[in-house]
Amino acid sequence: MSIPADLKYTQSHEWVRLEADGNVSVGITHHAQELLGDMVFLENPTVGRQLAAGEECAVVESVKAASDVYSPIAGEVVAGNDDLEGAPEAINQDPYAAWMFRLKPANAADLDALMDAAAYAAHVEAEAH
Repeated sequence: MSIPADLKYTQSHEWVRLEADGNVSVGITHHAQELLGDMVFLENPTVGRQLAAGEECAVVESVKAASDVYSPIAGEVVAGNDDLEGAPEAINQDPYAAWMFRLKPANAADLDALMDAAAYAAHVEAEAH
């Protein structure tokens, strides 16, 4: 399983990348897309929406199930990946390139509370048992 070391992770299987402009990109992990199967639909949060950490904010649907996506940190939605909404299968092809939405963090220090790759790998392993 691929878990890039340069990203942060949540217990609910979202990945977070800090961008050069201070915003963060959010997507679902390889593990999450593997569990869900072939993606057929994506609904992103509306640009301008204020999100609390842990708030349900997006939905992904696969041939198996629908699943909520949660905001990893508090912030304002500044972009949604419109290309991905038209081609949700890109999540299956490369989940770490297929960002879903971008947030302007309310507090950049909140990123420090998220898991690093090693902690996320241990979390996934613990869930498997």
